[in-house]
Amino acid sequence: MDKIDLLFDSLEGAYAPNTIRSYRSDYMHYATWCQKYQNNPLNIHGEQFANYILQMGENLTVATIQRRVANLNSIFNLTKSTNPTKEPVVILTIKKLRRKFGKPQQQATPLTYDILTKLKNICSNDIVGIRNRLLLQLGYETMRRRSEICQFRFEDLQHHGNHKHALLLRHSKTDQYNQGKIIPISGELSEMILSWSLAIDQDTGYILRSFKRNLSANPSLTPASINHILKDLQKQASLNQIGELSGHSFRVGAAIDLLDKNISLEKIMLRGGWKSETSAIRYLQSWNDRNWQIIG
Repeated sequence: MDKIDLLFDSLEGAYAPNTIRSYRSDYMHYATWCQKYQNNPLNIHGEQFANYILQMGENLTVATIQRRVANLNSIFNLTKSTNPTKEPVVILTIKKLRRKFGKPQQQATPLTYDILTKLKNICSNDIVGIRNRLLLQLGYETMRRRSEICQFRFEDLQHHGNHKHALLLRHSKTDQYNQGKIIPISGELSEMILSWSLAIDQDTGYILRSFKRNLSANPSLTPASINHILKDLQKQASLNQIGELSGHSFRVGAAIDLLDKNISLEKIMLRGGWKSETSAIRYLQSWNDRNWQIIG
């Protein structure tokens, strides 16, 4: 087993599975390039690495290139190998690409409360429609990422005094040590979860489920399925003029609604699980001056 295989094995349990997959994928792309040009991937000079970046610039976005360089930087450091990512020629090459091709990342179309209502109204009354209404409400209220929405379990539903309800988020992108986060939810969403539990005759396991051909429920719903469901509901509701909805639409839409209610940026960050103002503002940057005045 070589040095890089030992590294990836050692990362198990210390890093999130998605992070390890990203590291492995980006390294394999880089290693394939090195093999083509007979370079040692763990002992490469800055000029050679800059050439790799320039070749990526021919068909990849600047954001993808920056992610790959960041991942490779981590791999070089973890393997105590030669690290060319901080050399001046590499830094200048990335700056040139950013100036030449860099574009602001496209933000997700916001799924605001009015859109939420329209989508819920066109959901059917069968088992699929019940699931879809629950998905919409769950995504909007919790403001979580697709993978996080899919990991909520029936056991995570909590009932507190004074008619207060919450869901336990066991793990998130910003909670690598699984400390968990309690997310307050409405009584409406709590009732929807309980009704859904009765509809599929399940009170344990993942809340959101996909379906077999006979409409019996599978054990879970995949994150990728959320985009497909939203796209289908958006088409049924004739809302194609707003831009394509995606799993991230829940987060940006709910954040915009909170902003319109004069909720502080700090509280929006806490609700949505953002750790930095930069990340939160990136979700809000495409909206009008009135919203920005509220932030100030």
